[in-house]
Amino acid sequence: QVQLVESGGGLVQAGESLRLSCKGSGIIFVLNDMSWYRQAPGKQRELVATITRGGRRIYAESVKGRFTISRDNAKNTVSVQIYSLKPEDTAVYYCNINPPRSDYWGQGTQVTVSS
Repeated sequence: QVQLVESGGGLVQAGESLRLSCKGSGIIFVLNDMSWYRQAPGKQRELVATITRGGRRIYAESVKGRFTISRDNAKNTVSVQIYSLKPEDTAVYYCNINPPRSDYWGQGTQVTVSS
């Protein structure tokens, strides 16, 4: 059984930074492209950052230059460093493989950015 557990969210002010982490069990990260997704209130879940098995990083235009995704395959973790947070970054953030599996979604971690 796969479990993905996100952590690191919180309430921050615009311009501040956060580091989100995702720890996986029952899954071998090194075999998968890993991504961060987010879902804002009233909106669909969206893909924001991907790190491929080969280490290539791909970002949504809305976060490019502010998000840095990384992975530690030995620890089965994937992280995202977020700089210069904006109110529009407010969302629940999730990790999953790419393409995502519906049975892999965890609880996510809430990021709230005040202006």
